[in-house]
Amino acid sequence: MLRAADEIIAQGGRTLLAKILKGSREKKLLQLGLDNCPVYGYFKSAKLEEVMEKIAWMIDYDFLDIEYSGELPMIVFTERGWQIEADQRTDEFLREWEQWLEQAISNPDMIYLKDRNREMIFLFLEKVSETQDKRYIPYLKAWAEIDYKKVKTKIQEVIKALELNEPIERHSLLRREASMKEMLEGEAPQDLLLKCYQCGERFIFTVGEQQFYQQKGFVHPRRCERYRVK
Repeated sequence: MLRAADEIIAQGGRTLLAKILKGSREKKLLQLGLDNCPVYGYFKSAKLEEVMEKIAWMIDYDFLDIEYSGELPMIVFTERGWQIEADQRTDEFLREWEQWLEQAISNPDMIYLKDRNREMIFLFLEKVSETQDKRYIPYLKAWAEIDYKKVKTKIQEVIKALELNEPIERHSLLRREASMKEMLEGEAPQDLLLKCYQCGERFIFTVGEQQFYQQKGFVHPRRCERYRVK
């Protein structure tokens, strides 16, 4: 779900996301090349309404969110959702490099890694270092030739670590795994107890109301129901 969303972040809404996951052959979707997404058609056997429900679940449980561009609702990542997606994308990059090794590809075009999210790129380099596989060094050197100074510096650190066969920082790896587990487990949506701006009394803002307000792009109510209806 997050992988499909990554293709249209801040550019498309829930319906377009559902169509990617459903494997729609709609002209607009094909023109945008969204049928090339690795998870295109992942829920092909499900009804579109069922896929929409899954997307609503991802929003309710704080993996995705909705932001408005004018009057158009656009899918965006929450901080939690992005952390998970970044971890998945870096694994995808690493699998691609593994395939290059298997296919004896020695000089791939590394431009696809330039101008990507810096945090995600550093995570990817961390994972490359953790492999302790010296065969990745030519790819790293080719990448360093086309990227910016800060990324190049990090790449050189990874190359050195691989050349010297430096031990993996297990505590860092375990900390990342624990953090990822915590984000995946998360917490179910809960009713909120808010304070009325008008009368000062506390009132309950239910999960259902939160979902409705979110869908409409509204902020949390500042007044209790008694004063909202006036």
